[in-house]
Amino acid sequence: MRDLSRELLDWYDIHARAMPWRVGPRDKLAGVRPDPYAVWMSEIMLQQTTVAAVTEYFKRFIARWPTVADLAAAEDAEVMGEWAGLGYYARARNLLKCARAVVADHGGQFPADHAALLKLPGIGPYTAAAIASIAFDLRHVVVDGNVERVMARMFDEHTPLPAAKPVLTEHADRLTPNERPGDHAQAVMDLGATICTPKSPACGICPWRDPCRARAAGTAPELPKKTPKKAKPIRHGTVYLAQRDDGAWLVETRPDKGLLGGMMGWPGSDWVDVADPRPTGSPMRADWIKLNGEVRHTFTHFHLILDVMVAQVADTQADRGFFLPRDQFRPSDLPTVMRKAFDLAQS
Repeated sequence: MRDLSRELLDWYDIHARAMPWRVGPRDKLAGVRPDPYAVWMSEIMLQQTTVAAVTEYFKRFIARWPTVADLAAAEDAEVMGEWAGLGYYARARNLLKCARAVVADHGGQFPADHAALLKLPGIGPYTAAAIASIAFDLRHVVVDGNVERVMARMFDEHTPLPAAKPVLTEHADRLTPNERPGDHAQAVMDLGATICTPKSPACGICPWRDPCRARAAGTAPELPKKTPKKAKPIRHGTVYLAQRDDGAWLVETRPDKGLLGGMMGWPGSDWVDVADPRPTGSPMRADWIKLNGEVRHTFTHFHLILDVMVAQVADTQADRGFFLPRDQFRPSDLPTVMRKAFDLAQS
């Protein structure tokens, strides 16, 4: 196992991916250490999201809030607006809660302790292990989807996920060295992302090609196996886009709990399992016009179809929401599903 870890680290020293939150092997040799704040932020953003999607968001967040204290002092609406479009908005709420807890309880420094990290808002076992390992070089096992795929192929494990998680974690634990565990964790993730890919793995250039049992058995492309997912249900709803004569838009801030919690959006109906031919949830009296077309969006657990109603209004009296002046309204502050509705109205 030590030989395997050493071979992988030798490969990583040459082929490590460059990422704005990562301190590469050469930088470490020059004495640069990982910033726990950057590691934490990247790990939160990368939950169920790709590196390509996260990179620009991370750069904007770090430029606007360079330290955890800066983020802790930010206005909720500003952070939620900057997060808009990245999805899984509970992460943004927990980002603020965690930053404020680090400032209030830890003097603005992330604790170099796995158990203490677990007590912070929004940090679960995987994220705590990643921060402890990557930021502080403590030996903890870091297992994401890339690592699961590499382990399943290395050991030719055919038990379907998620049932296979414990045995794959055990394999990853056995391979994690005491020296440079943070680099090793990132090396396995890089191996899965660039060589041991879901389709057409490049086994010929893999540093672990010789000991890989699935390569020898010819089963690598079919691993890891996964238990089939249930079909997602479809929900339906209506949103209402009202613009006042002076250009202000009628918007609302969604409740903190639930989907899109704390985000700015359009007033509308509940999202229900059966489409209602009669629009419901109107926020004010107006000559509403139903647009041709519809908004379709997919969340983790269901698909959503929205009808879009529009109106030009002179009245400022609304039963729900508030009118946001034209110069303060930014479509980019809307979550993706709400921005789709705006784009449909504009078209």
